[in-house]
Parts: sequence; C-alpha cells; structure tokens
Amino acid sequence: MYQHLEQAAEKPPLWSAYTAELLWADPYIATQMLQYHLNPNIPAASRHFDFIDESVGWLIKQGQLSETSRTIDFGCGPGLYTQRLKARGIGTVVGLDFSRNSLNYAAEQAQHADLAIEYHYGNYLDYQDERKFDLISLVMCDFCALNPTQRAQLLAKFKTLLAPNGIIALDVYTQRRFAAQPASLQLGKNTMNHFWSADDYWCIQASFTYDADLVTLDKYTVIEAARQQIVYNWLQHFTRAMLEQELQLHELEIDSVYDDLCGKPHSDADEMALIIRHRTQP
Repeated sequence: MYQHLEQAAEKPPLWSAYTAELLWADPYIATQMLQYHLNPNIPAASRHFDFIDESVGWLIKQGQLSETSRTIDFGCGPGLYTQRLKARGIGTVVGLDFSRNSLNYAAEQAQHADLAIEYHYGNYLDYQDERKFDLISLVMCDFCALNPTQRAQLLAKFKTLLAPNGIIALDVYTQRRFAAQPASLQLGKNTMNHFWSADDYWCIQASFTYDADLVTLDKYTVIEAARQQIVYNWLQHFTRAMLEQELQLHELEIDSVYDDLCGKPHSDADEMALIIRHRTQP
C-alpha cells in the first residue's frame, strides 16, 4: 500500500505520459464526458450555451463567413459549435473528434435538425484534407492540453488548411491562471460523482506545477477492486510572447487578442483568445 501511495504522489517528468484518449476510449468515461459537455452548469467541459451562441455570431463576423465559406472545428465534441454555424447558413461545416460517443450524438442532432455537417472520427492530429478553410477553430483551451511536439504538428496542419484570408480562432490559459494553481494531494472515494467508474473506487489526485515551463499537471490514480488506472491532465499556460514564437515557426501570426472568443476586450485574465492569420509578408 505504501508503494502505491508513493507512486501516486510522485511527480513525473514534464510531458512524460499522454492519456487523453482514455477519456474518450473508455465507454463509461466517454459517456460521462458527453454529459459534462451537455450540462451548461459544468464549465469544465463546455461554455454556457448563451456564450456559445454569442461566440458563433462573433466568429462569423470575424471571419466574414457566408453560405460559400468553409469551417472546421478541431475537437468538436457533441457539435455545440458546428450545429450553430450550420444553422446560421455557413456553407461547409466540418467537425473532428476522437470521441465516437460524442460524434454519434452530434450526427444524430444534426440529422434531427436537417443540418448537413461533416463529422470525422479520429485523432485530429492525423486529419488530412485538401480543402482550404475560412475558419479553423479550437476552443475550450484544447490547445493547452497538447505537448510542444503535438502543438507544432497541429500548427503545421493549420497552416496547410487555412485559406489565404482565413482565420484561426483558439483560446488558451494564461500566466495569471498558472500563478494561482497550487500543488496539492487529495484522496477521495467515488470522487466527481462517480466520474471515473460506475463501480466503487478510490481516487488520489496529485496536482503539480512546472514553474519554468508554465505547465500544470493533475495526475489521477484511480483504484478499483479489479484494476488501477492513471490519468494525466497536462495544461500548458501561455504568454503572448510564447504563442508568437510558436506561430512564427509556421508563418502564422496573431491578428488580435481578446479575453474570450466573444470578443471581450483583452485584460489580465485567466484566459486569452486569439484570432490568427497567415503571416503578412514584409
């Protein structure tokens, strides 16, 4: 028992494990994630529906989108943004996600509403498309869950998919949020309302900070009678300079900065939203 506790509380090397797909591949956890997405009172998974409505309208204006435009949403989940884009008359709307459960829900909702939306299952880092898109979106600070190699791979993909006058819209966590994240160690039974399993379990949540890199980690060790799982939730936090450096490597640049993807003026907040374009040639 002592050895198990020591292992659960041990701080791992930065970006040393990647378990994001477990959240979507495990049938029970994937169902829980979908419920989180569809509950407007749980901000950890999705924005409030009123916010999403406002955000979609704002993105349409930012991208000057119309019935001839093409949009693609990376990590679309149950289609909260894609359905609203298509309902407002946008021409081609594509959603990508590696949760089959969420995509099935999104497709069913689109069919019921008679909305012609393309949904593609799989890891969006592997997605290929010859089309160019007027809006590429990545919301809910999903960019922060990727390690540096994955972020570089994704930005390279964005570069090839972005139409000449298109925009990339994404949000990230900031240095201010990082400064407020303490290291901690918690033990609980059936935590998060049985989120991790329908059976009884104990969960050890160890939270770490990596100060030099502005990264946090929530490490969940979930112990059931018949199995044990470890889930790593990494989050990169950014300054504007950090983002500019990563974008420049892919000939992309920040066009404008806001507090959120509804266009709230930029301040010293926990999140930062960006409109990104192809880099202007001197």
